[in-house]
Amino acid sequence: MKTLLKNGRINTHDNETTTASIWIEDGVIKAIGTEFSGDFDQVIDAKGQLITQGLVDVHVHLREPGFTYKETIKSGSAAAARGGFTTVCAMPNLNPVPDTAEKLQAVYDIIKKDAAVKVLQYAPITEELRSETLTDQKALKAVGAFAFTNDGVGVQTAGTMYLAMKEAAANKMALVAHTEDESLLFGGVMHAGKRAEELGLPGILSATESSQIARDLILAEATGCHYHVCHVSTKESVRVIRDAKKAGVHVTAEVSPHHLILADVDIPEDFGYWKMNPPLRGVDDREALIEGLLDGTIDCIATDHAPHGFEEKNQSFLKAPFGIVGSEYAFQLVYTHFVKTGRFTLEQVIDWMAVKPAAIFGLNAGRLEIGQAADLAVFNLDEEYVIDDQNFLSQAVNTPFTGWKAQGDTMYTFVDGQLVWQKGE
Repeated sequence: MKTLLKNGRINTHDNETTTASIWIEDGVIKAIGTEFSGDFDQVIDAKGQLITQGLVDVHVHLREPGFTYKETIKSGSAAAARGGFTTVCAMPNLNPVPDTAEKLQAVYDIIKKDAAVKVLQYAPITEELRSETLTDQKALKAVGAFAFTNDGVGVQTAGTMYLAMKEAAANKMALVAHTEDESLLFGGVMHAGKRAEELGLPGILSATESSQIARDLILAEATGCHYHVCHVSTKESVRVIRDAKKAGVHVTAEVSPHHLILADVDIPEDFGYWKMNPPLRGVDDREALIEGLLDGTIDCIATDHAPHGFEEKNQSFLKAPFGIVGSEYAFQLVYTHFVKTGRFTLEQVIDWMAVKPAAIFGLNAGRLEIGQAADLAVFNLDEEYVIDDQNFLSQAVNTPFTGWKAQGDTMYTFVDGQLVWQKGE
């Protein structure tokens, strides 16, 4: 099939946009230019809007199998397509946990049948996510494990983490960590700060996250493992990651849009839509995350899209589960709050949300180049819209961003040259 995506604009390395059309054939980008003649099976007029490579999200929760009342692979991948993502990496906190080759293959069977975008599935570090018994990494890799993580819980024992890192290094795989020392939780549900005191809620110490990162960085140096830190949220975490990078440790890190935009002082009331893990931190932490992105300490932006049922989130911090959805508006919020205000450039945002996440994990994605897969997104950077959870493709609506204004709405998303999202359709 031949498709012409015409009259768009692409971002250049000097942070300017230039007029461009893209010729797509047999699922790949055949040519990038201004005008093409000939017969095409499909012609789409981008009308001067931004064309980028498809975004890459290395941290989503699709909840299937086991929790399909929250989300499914079909609904979660459709939400990703709506947000301009063409590759997403799904966490293994499922039921059953995909901790054997057979269980992981069963998840990939659903992905093959139902996914609207490319979905890469994580496998767990330990059996059932909580045991001290390591999974068979070699067998899991053979059936397509993207990387290894116990996201949702931190690996509590240093010895377990050390052995897992040695195995990951031997298998040339990344070990991806949700860092949380449970002995430092003390029943906390939001960041330990003045706002928690005002709301009468138990706080989560910054050290709960940063102390485990510090432990793991020493272990990563000892094992030579590629160690990737999920959803960094504190200034102390940024500091120890920065120091480790300077020391030559193979560490990469991600930050989520909500931690870049919000802080604990923004939480208006004791309401579960504001509860996430890690929690919204202090204003100084938020600034450290922004600086960490800008100086390269933090490598990429990932949504941590975490859908939940309406009733379970529509209650107090004390009872609601952690997590917010984010796939459908992540680029839009980052563009609106940082590019439009001059803090980030458009090139930087595309780098953090497409190029870098693909590069650090060695994925064949995130490149707008001739011969590459035609994984593309088209964004309207000019028209403001309101984030409306009534229009979400995700099954879940748990987000405090409902009603916020944003720019950069996704007009089209292509995966391997196939149109998987079109606004208004």
